[in-house]
Amino acid sequence: MNYLEAIGKYFIMVWEVFKKPTKWPIMRSRILKEIDELIFGSLGIIIFIAFFIGGVVTIQTALNLNSPFLPKSLIGFATRQSVILEFAPTFTSIIMAGKVGSYITSSIGTMRVTEQIDALEVMGVNSLNYLVFPKIIAMFMYPFAVAIAMYVGILGGWVAAVFGGYAPSGEFIKGLQLDFESFHVTYAFIKTLVFAFVIATVPSYHGFYMRGGALEVGKASTTSFVWTSVIIIILNYILTQLMLG
Repeated sequence: MNYLEAIGKYFIMVWEVFKKPTKWPIMRSRILKEIDELIFGSLGIIIFIAFFIGGVVTIQTALNLNSPFLPKSLIGFATRQSVILEFAPTFTSIIMAGKVGSYITSSIGTMRVTEQIDALEVMGVNSLNYLVFPKIIAMFMYPFAVAIAMYVGILGGWVAAVFGGYAPSGEFIKGLQLDFESFHVTYAFIKTLVFAFVIATVPSYHGFYMRGGALEVGKASTTSFVWTSVIIIILNYILTQLMLG
């Protein structure tokens, strides 16, 4: 019953987010601030992880395709498919759930503990719209970060293949172009938008409805990361089955 209650409160929270909007001049500045903190502030770790993940995928693929009858271009093909379909949208989202999700939960939880949210509600402000809506809009920029992760991941694979001696540059690039389907990129971006909404709202739920002091803020951040990751993995399975199955 506790899980059902939590699910119900979550959907009620999402509904309340879009009611009684805050004035646009105030909301605009908050959206720009959230884009800077949630998206641009995460690009460094996204690029770093994507580069080395792409390299590792290439090396693992090359080591398992050691037959002389298999063309080296398959290394580039496997790297492209792995990075675009899974590693860029899903693995990056798990990282963002830890970095961005914990930040969202702790920031809103701290406002709850210090009674700042109560002060907003006393002033007649829709605190959910004021706090959560800018994060949702900011996370709609998340596909931009995933697109960079795709590019950097494939670049990391190319560097590992060429400088590691696993495949010539021409063969790797030939594999990148082999049987390319543009829908795979569309599929990845659709997943990314769904994950972005989850990353913005689930940690906000745990921060907004938490009770206690500073210790509970830390516990809420950990709980939000776990549940955000679980939901992302479940939705990844469902979306893959619906769009590619």
